[in-house]
Amino acid sequence: MYRIGLGGALLTILLAGCSAGQTPDEAPTPPSTSQRDACGADALNDYQGRRATESTLARLEEEGDAERVRVVGPNQAVTMDYRAQRLNVKLDDRQRIVELTCG
Repeated sequence: MYRIGLGGALLTILLAGCSAGQTPDEAPTPPSTSQRDACGADALNDYQGRRATESTLARLEEEGDAERVRVVGPNQAVTMDYRAQRLNVKLDDRQRIVELTCG
């Protein structure tokens, strides 16, 4: 019978954990051509440069084909999940709309 010291047992456990076979998260796949404007962002380009007031955002929801509208402020962290039916309204530090994208 073999005697494994505490250090050897700990090393065995750590090495087993490293080979668990988990793969790292993959980068999101880029949208296909048909998904690029699934939320209707292209038709809303006239809103670029306008202030993002409540009424402006409400009109974006009404006029666009998006299921959801996500307002993204400058330097704001957002999730990397891609949702073709979501309209992203990107703002500058003066609360003006600088970009409208699906995703």
